[in-house]
Amino acid sequence: MLAIDPTARVAPGAVIGADVSLGPYCVIGPQVAIGDGCRIASHVCISGRTSIGARTSIGPFSSLGSPPQSVHYHGEDTTLTVGSDCDIREHVTINIGTVKGRGTTTVGDRCFLMTGAHVGHDCVVGDNVTFANNATLGGFCEIGNHVFLGGLCAIHQFVRIGERVMVGGLVGVTLDVIPYTIVIGHRGELAGLNRVGLKRGGIPTAQIHGIYRAYKALFFGPGTLAERVKAIADTHADDPAVMRIVQFIRSGKARRLTTPRRGGERDE
Repeated sequence: MLAIDPTARVAPGAVIGADVSLGPYCVIGPQVAIGDGCRIASHVCISGRTSIGARTSIGPFSSLGSPPQSVHYHGEDTTLTVGSDCDIREHVTINIGTVKGRGTTTVGDRCFLMTGAHVGHDCVVGDNVTFANNATLGGFCEIGNHVFLGGLCAIHQFVRIGERVMVGGLVGVTLDVIPYTIVIGHRGELAGLNRVGLKRGGIPTAQIHGIYRAYKALFFGPGTLAERVKAIADTHADDPAVMRIVQFIRSGKARRLTTPRRGGERDE
């Protein structure tokens, strides 16, 4: 059953799905599409050409589809897409894309954005990503599936973070992060594998050991980075998890990587 509070403002042209709830003082723009079963709390603003997937809930005072925080944006028709079954809490902000970027910002399915989280313009956020309170993405970031971003962390624009990475609280990440790792420290450094995340994800112990051997060879082995990547690709060609690390590095071309902190790993 559609339930729209009488104080909410829904512009002509907006598409509201079945069984949607809109709380008091919401403002929904004319190019917005809200999927079936969404729950929108009070004082939420959804603007721009924005699509919200089914069964997503949005907390009070959030702003989705607002203009990019970019001096290069001049009102172009760009978009925001938020997936299904997301939980977006209070004061979250997510911007649309820019024509000089991807033209769209994308948040995947089943993401959990806690209070004050921010997704900048042209970002691509995968599925099952968790943002702790006030975690922030600059523009053009790429976040893999099953990533956890700690409270008050800041991801620099254009940074890529691979799947199943855990970023600690108060961490500034300025360089790409390979999959399956933990990032800690004021200026992000690797602290080994995200073993808890891998185990919770059902990754077998033998495969985790293979990932760890590849991690050690990548950052502590002989030769140049390109030589080490090639050696890992040759020796782990039948391991899809390790090959995702290889592909992540190769797809970034010459982009710099976050590396282990001095003294090696926290848990090894």
